[in-house]
Amino acid sequence: MSLKVPLSSLRVFEAAARRRSFQAAATELGLTPSAVSHAIRKMEEALGVVLFERNGRGVRLSPEGEALMGHTERAFEELRHGLEMVSTRAPHLLRLHCAPSFATQWLSPRLARFLSENPKIEVRLSAGTDYTRFENDEFDADITYGVPRQEGLVALPLGEETVTPLCAPQLAETIASPTDLLQYQLIQSDNKQVRWPAWFALNGTNLPSSQRGSRFDRSFLAIAAAADGLGIALESTLLADREIVSGRLVAPLAGKTKDIHYVGHYLAFPKPSRQRASIQVFTQWLAHELGIELVPMP
Repeated sequence: MSLKVPLSSLRVFEAAARRRSFQAAATELGLTPSAVSHAIRKMEEALGVVLFERNGRGVRLSPEGEALMGHTERAFEELRHGLEMVSTRAPHLLRLHCAPSFATQWLSPRLARFLSENPKIEVRLSAGTDYTRFENDEFDADITYGVPRQEGLVALPLGEETVTPLCAPQLAETIASPTDLLQYQLIQSDNKQVRWPAWFALNGTNLPSSQRGSRFDRSFLAIAAAADGLGIALESTLLADREIVSGRLVAPLAGKTKDIHYVGHYLAFPKPSRQRASIQVFTQWLAHELGIELVPMP
């Protein structure tokens, strides 16, 4: 015997389960909280189980609710994917969150090419240092700096980056060894995983504690400062690609010292989204632009 649970009730359940709140689900769906509560109660009566446990003013999923949410989430994602696949009227929307320096230095200069190659895709880009939690359906994917820790995500490393001293060409003429760097301001990116002490240690030199330098909280600011002649930045050649290609920045010790190599950025999105057309197209484009094969982390 089939269970008589309307699709509209499942939509209410999915929103309430994802938001962990009847009030938030009601706001999202344009309903009243009492209508949401009534729909959930009717579902519980039809299924013969309790889906939500009331906790003061809040709610949380029961074990049965958690099990149903897993299937409901996948089902609605498949529905969205199907509608996206057959639609010929509206562009495929990609709502992308991105680490600020990657967005400014690498992604934004290439977006025009991506949109030209994929005219059916519309991109909405937002930059910020907080990782997207994908709990309110605000974003489809996130390019993070550092490994995303949230469970249930596909995480694709965006290749190995090379971190090396970079400076304006006029400063490079006087730099032949690591100790020559000490006559200039060493620009520090406070949120960078790779810092000057690690680079000097790798090259057999201790960084004096008294060494002067300027500090910035974003790599794109450090790169701009170095290009303007403020000092030497220890930065990723991937992020500084535009400045290097244009000649505004050079690597004065290239081939003379050891560089640091690490994976800094990742493309992350919920596992159910991996079949979405916009995600697939963007992933393939990223792989081509970076010249790498994108393989999910285990």
